[in-house]
Amino acid sequence: MTKLNIIDASFTQEMMKVTANMYRLGWDERNGGNISYLLTEEEVAAYLDIEKVVRTIPMQFDGKELAGKYFIVTGSGKYFKNVIDDPAVNLGVIRVAADGKNLELLWGLEDGGRPTSELPPHFMSHIARMKVDPENRIVMHTHATHLLAMTFTHPLEEKALTRTLWQMCTECLVVFPEGVGIIPWLVPGTNEIGEATAAKMHEFRLVIWPFHGIYGAGRKMDEVFGLIETAEKAAKVYTYVQAQGGAKQAITDQQLKDLADAFGVTPREGFLEL
Repeated sequence: MTKLNIIDASFTQEMMKVTANMYRLGWDERNGGNISYLLTEEEVAAYLDIEKVVRTIPMQFDGKELAGKYFIVTGSGKYFKNVIDDPAVNLGVIRVAADGKNLELLWGLEDGGRPTSELPPHFMSHIARMKVDPENRIVMHTHATHLLAMTFTHPLEEKALTRTLWQMCTECLVVFPEGVGIIPWLVPGTNEIGEATAAKMHEFRLVIWPFHGIYGAGRKMDEVFGLIETAEKAAKVYTYVQAQGGAKQAITDQQLKDLADAFGVTPREGFLEL
């Protein structure tokens, strides 16, 4: 049976579109940023012979909890600006092998490349989020400019940072009522940073990596992109407000509570001071 062209697959098109947007916004310079997208076997089988493994790639992480799972991921050292022009080199469809120690490449990374070096944090975050939301499919990491800048100028405390973002843009509390998690600075690409991020992913869909960037998770690509985009917009407003001499007035905690009640969301307990 003739397979469809995987370039035309909705999941490939989504990866091409979002990486182009992230580069356009200046969030992912050079080879910065990475995305992983959990796929079903049915989705993959419509485009690929799932019995045909191109090559096996060792993984420095015990991924047994994800054995047999399929993902499309960005490649290590790949530039987001190039994905739309050459997805077969810059993206890869992989399956976690039964032993949890290897990846089976089914398509892409045609120049001998490897999946993103941040795969351990991605996989650990997928495992954590699926325990909270079984329908979680996307993990996205980016160097959103103004959020990154805030980690130098704002206290790195979850309640304080979340409250600032909520106050900068009315929609923020509605979009991420659970707030924003923060981990300490850690070496990227390691199991240590993956474990710290995953621990926060049990409670938050957004996790700040100080002096580096942000991780976001969710069910759909637009949802996760929009989640980060909203927090980044608030951080940008914060930057402008500080440049203009600081806020003279702001959304009050009572107004934030009224907003939450109106939209049927529950702010993280203890983050509003009422």
